[in-house]
Amino acid sequence: MSTRFPRVLRQLRWVQQPPAPRAPRGCPQGIASRPLLPLWESFQVPCRASGSAGGGAGEGLRGQQRLREPQSGSRGRAGGKAPLQPDAMVREIIQNSKEVLSLLQKGTPTFKPVLAVVQVGDDNWMQEINQNLAEEAGLNITHICLPPDSSEDEIIDEILKLNEDVRIHGLALQLSISSFSNKILNALKPDKDVDGVTDINLGRLVRGDAHECFVSPTARAVIELLEKSDFIIEGKKVLVVGAHGPLEAALQCLFQRKGAMTMVCSWKTPQLQSKLNEAEIVVIGSPKPDEIPLSWIQPGTTILNCSHNFLSGKHEYGVQFGGLTVEDDVGLLAAALRIQNVINSGRRWLREQQYRRWKLRSLKLQPLSPVPSDIEISRAQTPKAVDVLAKEIGLLADEIEIYGQSKAKVRLSLLERLKDQADGKYVLVAGITPTPLGEGKSTVTIGLVQALTAHLHVNSFACLRQPSQGPTFGVKGGAAGGGYAQVIPMEEFNLHLTGDIHAITAANNLLAAAIDTRILHESTQTDKALFNRLVPLVNGVREFSDIQLHRLKKLGINKTDPSTLTEEEMTRFARLDIDPSTITWQRVLDTNDRFLRKITIGQSKTEKGFFRQAQFDIAVASEIMAVLALTDSLADMKIRLGRMVVASDKKGQPVTADDLGVTGALTVLMKDAIKPTLMQTLEGTPVFVHAGPFANIAHGNSSVLADKIALKLVGKEGFVVTEAGFGADIGMEKFFNIKCRASGLVPNVVVLVATVRALKMHGGGPSVTAGVPLKKEYTEENLQLVADGCCNLQKQIQIAQLFGVPVVVALNVFKSDTRAEIDLVCELAKQAGAFDAVPCQHWSIGGRGSVDLAHAVREAANQRSHFRFLYDVQLPIIEKIRTIAQKVYGAQDIELSPEAQSKIQLYTQQVKVI
Repeated sequence: MSTRFPRVLRQLRWVQQPPAPRAPRGCPQGIASRPLLPLWESFQVPCRASGSAGGGAGEGLRGQQRLREPQSGSRGRAGGKAPLQPDAMVREIIQNSKEVLSLLQKGTPTFKPVLAVVQVGDDNWMQEINQNLAEEAGLNITHICLPPDSSEDEIIDEILKLNEDVRIHGLALQLSISSFSNKILNALKPDKDVDGVTDINLGRLVRGDAHECFVSPTARAVIELLEKSDFIIEGKKVLVVGAHGPLEAALQCLFQRKGAMTMVCSWKTPQLQSKLNEAEIVVIGSPKPDEIPLSWIQPGTTILNCSHNFLSGKHEYGVQFGGLTVEDDVGLLAAALRIQNVINSGRRWLREQQYRRWKLRSLKLQPLSPVPSDIEISRAQTPKAVDVLAKEIGLLADEIEIYGQSKAKVRLSLLERLKDQADGKYVLVAGITPTPLGEGKSTVTIGLVQALTAHLHVNSFACLRQPSQGPTFGVKGGAAGGGYAQVIPMEEFNLHLTGDIHAITAANNLLAAAIDTRILHESTQTDKALFNRLVPLVNGVREFSDIQLHRLKKLGINKTDPSTLTEEEMTRFARLDIDPSTITWQRVLDTNDRFLRKITIGQSKTEKGFFRQAQFDIAVASEIMAVLALTDSLADMKIRLGRMVVASDKKGQPVTADDLGVTGALTVLMKDAIKPTLMQTLEGTPVFVHAGPFANIAHGNSSVLADKIALKLVGKEGFVVTEAGFGADIGMEKFFNIKCRASGLVPNVVVLVATVRALKMHGGGPSVTAGVPLKKEYTEENLQLVADGCCNLQKQIQIAQLFGVPVVVALNVFKSDTRAEIDLVCELAKQAGAFDAVPCQHWSIGGRGSVDLAHAVREAANQRSHFRFLYDVQLPIIEKIRTIAQKVYGAQDIELSPEAQSKIQLYTQQVKVI
């Protein structure tokens, strides 16, 4: 390369000596990009063409540039106009591209298209051309150089990475003969294939759908040069000689579209001489062999040279035919067209990010009366394939990971792709104080999105918590909704789903095991032995890991070499001195197994007498579930996991997962659980299922990530409907004060769910027990009980108004409810300040039964929001408790027990050092 590179510079006629180059990723020194000269100073001579180049979507040039004048006697020119230099055509293409990009950036200031070039080998001939044209047009370019002996799989792996990178808008290949294969070419994502080499793009071109594909820039450049030079192509005999693969196919197709009779052959074709004699236009796709006599070329033949392409490792800077030199005008023009294609690709990408109404095929319902059981309804409906649903709502194929036929994980890279997309409307479904039979918050959530999407044709997403297996097999049952407002398949939703809760169980119990194991080892080993086990010799050297360096920094030990620690520092580093009586981290299991609620661990002889009382909690009660629900990225989750306090040491200082050195392992166990799971309702509308912390011990809401992704997917006119657990006084309050504070999202509407049955119970009706027939107070009209119970509804409306969010009351209607009872509830709800109150029948007839609710929610969402938090996050814990008790629960004041005061004091001190 040291001898080749200066020759390239001489061909490009650099007007000054550039400074020493800096090699881009993967490129050897000496062939890298350098500070750039002005474009038109850099390219004072024609350049070589690339057959791997791809052209864009049939968008031609404007202006009157023409091909360099051939020798006299040239056949095919119309008129006698003076020729124009091809670099004028290039200049116009680049200028037009700059103008298009400028317009795009007015709407999206951060947008800057990126062209990635994958080069195999050290043949660096196209790098300077691409770099200069990209800078002139305002693009970024990344150049990946792979070794000449790279295998097919290695090249494809690099291509697949670039395919998935949302920052890359165009992808071009520069391959050697040995690395060329159709498998490599077709690994390119067609939407990024700005060289038009994939079978999909070629197929669209052949089919006549040039506006839907990228066309080879080299083939386009040939046509442009002829047309802009006033050559008449129609009726001419064209010979394409020495071209291969995509370039040959694209040239043949484009010439035939222009009405030319096209012949294609190789340099070894027996009839080559006669074909050259007949041809009026010759397009050269590879270097001419020396054994081909020059006399075969007829004088005056129009010749265009594309001899440097991805199938050729040789350079041809013009082809000599007797006294005629055919310059390589095609190359620079093809490079400019490639840049134009990248702009077009970026424009398409931006268009896809903009709001659009989904072309979603809803599933038809045929409600039966009486309503069958939930499982019968679920099994009677055939869900759409999840990849079909994903495509309908704007997800790309590489943004989902399919689990079976009806579930898929959605990758977080979607947030980067849609970062400039406006969010949709944000709706929270909460409920009055729940009764043992539940009031139907999940059912309302699902019925509302079925009404919005399937009946009003508004983009909408439901975001639900993943149910725990414990309540599913208990009295409460599953959480997939009910009747004709369900998530399907019901069994998959309620049970394993995609394994998120199992991942939490594994991560939680790993941390629990690490706690007891650390206590055991510290009680049985010297400081030196413990330190040596924590920082073992590897190839004769001890090194701290990153997490250990973090612990040293936390301890105030600013050293990185293990051999420099003093004995006192080694002891502080190695010993956590966990006080077993302060351990708050319990093992978990997602089953209601009452005999594990209090256990004794460590009774094996191998534990050397260390035993203690412990317990199993339900899996979703793990703090890891709360972390999953509040995190907004993998990096953020790792930080949150590391800061979890599991116990105190004997000095009262907090011990965290970071101190135990397990943060990385926990993150790896949770790396798939962080991705929301996509499912669908009975009517085929999308649902995210993600996270499921309980409201009584955590914040009781589905994940921040699911909401954020859904808000981007629905677009500015769409709706995301999420649900808060328990009653509004606890679930909604925590949604606003905790989840919205963590996410930065602002809700537009609260839907407050109530039932006549529950209001009667709050009004003094008899107790309700699951499995026991309802008493007559609940099956017969009783307006007094309803009126008395509406005080609970009125209080929940007032709580929502504390946060400045409009409230719509959704009254779940049962067949035993009378019109008078329904009207009374709606009237009292509006008197209490609700924006509207609407009876709903989605349980019995599906989304059609919640259309009125959907209309009310849309109207309420258009009201001006005055959202505010209930308290300042910097307030002391006691003041936060007092604020919630007084404003939400109506308490006059609070009184703390000595134990509560002690805990608050401890936690306040510990949070300062975490």
